[in-house]
Amino acid sequence: MRPLSGYFFGDYLVGQKFVHATPRTITNGDTALYQALTGSRNPLHCSEPFAHSLGYPSAPVDGLLVFHIAFGKTVADVSYNALANLGYAECRFILPVYVGDTIRAETEIIGLRKNSSGKTGVVYVRSNAFNQNDQMVLSWVRWVMVHCASDDSQAVTRQPIAPEFAAFVAPDHLHVPPFFRASTQAADASGSRYFWDDIVLDAPIIHPAGMTLDETDHTLATKLYQNTARVHFDAHHMADSRFGRRLVYGGQVISICRALSYDGLENALSIAAINAGAHTNPTFAGDTLYAISTPIAKWPLSAQIGALRVRLAGYKNVDPNAVASASLTDAQRVLDLDYTILMQRQA
Repeated sequence: MRPLSGYFFGDYLVGQKFVHATPRTITNGDTALYQALTGSRNPLHCSEPFAHSLGYPSAPVDGLLVFHIAFGKTVADVSYNALANLGYAECRFILPVYVGDTIRAETEIIGLRKNSSGKTGVVYVRSNAFNQNDQMVLSWVRWVMVHCASDDSQAVTRQPIAPEFAAFVAPDHLHVPPFFRASTQAADASGSRYFWDDIVLDAPIIHPAGMTLDETDHTLATKLYQNTARVHFDAHHMADSRFGRRLVYGGQVISICRALSYDGLENALSIAAINAGAHTNPTFAGDTLYAISTPIAKWPLSAQIGALRVRLAGYKNVDPNAVASASLTDAQRVLDLDYTILMQRQA
């Protein structure tokens, strides 16, 4: 049984496995609230007729909402006592998830590295999410910095194990629904005739809009995902931290930057993979986020659909449309996400 105070770095062992508690049935209320908290406008996830035109039986749940819910299942066992989520790799969106599906998650510890301070360590995990039919719908790796317990500071340092990960998910490992068909409604549904074939590699797309994160919005989002990490919820606990206040859950930063990228990538249908990612600086309530997408690779998967690998950069409190690119600083960047999306090709 999980201790009430949560696990600390010294409690983990490579090969240790967790079957996480509280499976979650996804409802229409979840999807509506997610759209309200992120501003997501992807027609695949909010238009039943458009989803049907692509061959889906109903509008699938946004992959990032599925990721956040599955991620939330793992927090109590993996990152309850974490200082920060450091990175992601090898994340594959394997099967569509629909309203009414029930998501559960399992995790294996795949690496451990104690930091030189002796007060924290990095825990590497691979997590898998399953639906009610025990079909894997999502798989990902992440690593988190976790506190050592007060009586663990003198513990014998284990031989560090820091796994290596693939630079990106290969095209032949990307999932395309077998029923997928091109839709003649795509341009009307998205408002754009700019498809996969039109994408120019290495040409940054500076998305025009920004979004300010309110205190209530980011708190409600974290509750929606049932993410119990103290750094996001407990203002009293965080008052004595080096930040002096709660951090915005990094996944919410990903979702907002992804939603902001709609203007310029309107015909991006769904996320197929997260290849790598890092939260490069903390985000707090009151910060305003902006996004830049740089396409870095593209692969034709069929005559109807292509994969586009994108580097998504999120910035806080600086509008990339109003300043020269050279003036954007590392201190202003909060997200560096390498991910792959599916896009319809020109008919």
